[in-house]
Amino acid sequence: MVEELLTAAIAAGVGVTVYLGVAARVVKQYERGVVFRLGRLRKGVRGPGFTFVVPGVDKLRKVNMQIVTMPVPAQEGITRDNVTVRVDAVVYFKVIDAADAIIEVEDYRFAVSQMAQTSLRSIIGKSDLDDLLSNREQLNQGLELMIDSPAVGWGVQIDRVEIKDVSLPETMKRSMARQAEADRERRARIINADAELQASRKLAEAAEVMSEQPAALQLRLLQTVVAVAAEKNSTLVLPFPVELLRFLERAAPAPGPAAPPSADPAATQAAPPGATQAVPPRIAPAPDADAPPALDPPAARAPAPADDTDEGKGEAEDG
Repeated sequence: MVEELLTAAIAAGVGVTVYLGVAARVVKQYERGVVFRLGRLRKGVRGPGFTFVVPGVDKLRKVNMQIVTMPVPAQEGITRDNVTVRVDAVVYFKVIDAADAIIEVEDYRFAVSQMAQTSLRSIIGKSDLDDLLSNREQLNQGLELMIDSPAVGWGVQIDRVEIKDVSLPETMKRSMARQAEADRERRARIINADAELQASRKLAEAAEVMSEQPAALQLRLLQTVVAVAAEKNSTLVLPFPVELLRFLERAAPAPGPAAPPSADPAATQAAPPGATQAVPPRIAPAPDADAPPALDPPAARAPAPADDTDEGKGEAEDG
């Protein structure tokens, strides 16, 4: 009798141990357990720790509550300014309702991945190339909202979405490189021009100060000579003062009107002082035989001789 009781007790203990081994479940800290009894969802989600289910009746499904990092495959699309690009991204999400993640969607990971790819292609078509390259924060927020809207009904919360890389065609890369080079060259020229302007203003101020003290220009000239001679050069360069050139230019006499050239070479020779220059006689042209005789002008004719009677009368009156 005692042996039968011991055998029954041992059998019961073994049965309980087997039952506990089959019914016991362990849920980890970052997991939640969803229990289905005969295909129906049991109320309440099993927390982390040691839990039991009815073997053959209950079925426990564990859901990971950690943040999942899911890469989005590169999507090729055309931007709003007609540029073909390839963009890839990464999605960070987590399950906030384990029951909805199991019941509302068949595979929440696959659903989130497909929604992310679709939203990424939509963002590419709505954006310009400059926005994809510079305004990524704004695009990330818009992409997060587009994925998070349907994911809320699946018990999934989108934590963050980041665009990783934007691949451009080689021709577009070369064009952008030329544009950047031209922009940098433009800025370099502007900086050089500004430097020249500032230098010219400072030089003008220095020239004004030196003009008040002429000795300052001479001291500056000596400093330049010392700087040139300090390099152990065999040739010494001495700058010529510009003021000396201006003085010589003012001291030079102004050129007078040129005298007309003389036909006689002997007349061009200089005469000694006090001597009168002889005027060469004029030679009258030979008269023409066929021409009529020329009449003397009235002024050139000789006066007529006075009458004798008139002279006698004059002598008588004098007597």
